[in-house]
Amino acid sequence: MNFTAFERNLQGTGASRRLRISGKVPGIVFGAGEPKMIELDHNALYFALKKEAFHSSILSMELAGTTQRVLLRDFQMHPWKQQVLHVDFQRVDDTTRLRKKVPLHFSGEEESVAVKTDKCLVAHVSTEVEIECLAIALPEFIAVDLSHLVKGQSLHASDLVLPEGLKIVKHGKNNPVIVAATAPKLEEEVAPAEDAAVPAKKAAAKKAPAKKAAAK
Repeated sequence: MNFTAFERNLQGTGASRRLRISGKVPGIVFGAGEPKMIELDHNALYFALKKEAFHSSILSMELAGTTQRVLLRDFQMHPWKQQVLHVDFQRVDDTTRLRKKVPLHFSGEEESVAVKTDKCLVAHVSTEVEIECLAIALPEFIAVDLSHLVKGQSLHASDLVLPEGLKIVKHGKNNPVIVAATAPKLEEEVAPAEDAAVPAKKAAAKKAPAKKAAAK
């Protein structure tokens, strides 16, 4: 994805506030050289942030007549307004090694035995994983084939089939569950209301005193 940034010379809280009022977003690009203060068009950035690829792929940033490869590292939003307050990018090259959370794209679920035959409920416990790789090998997403899923099976992070050069980042012995297939709960049969009321009616009839015969 391509986007355009502009050099920013003024710094400080007041300068950033005026920049936001004018429809711009202050930011910074760092790594592989000196940090550079930048500004971006707010609306263009706001809608770019809604795209998954903007968060998980190498971007081409046009700045001062040059194109640089960067990666979105962080951004801040206003607590209640739909307004981007600040954005951070990292320059990358062919030797940059990084850690980044990448989204998971699931497929084949409806064709699995777990769903098609056993009518299981498939829970997507995690929708992203943290990986370590060279920046040039960073994928936009990781595909997860669920067509072989069976009842009672849990798919963990270590079970994912990763492209060459990627490695799952594990924090300690953590191996989180990605997907779980569980059998649906069987509902208990409830007797119809009218049938349940019959015993109560019979009991009431036994307790009721017999009526005396009318005098002739």
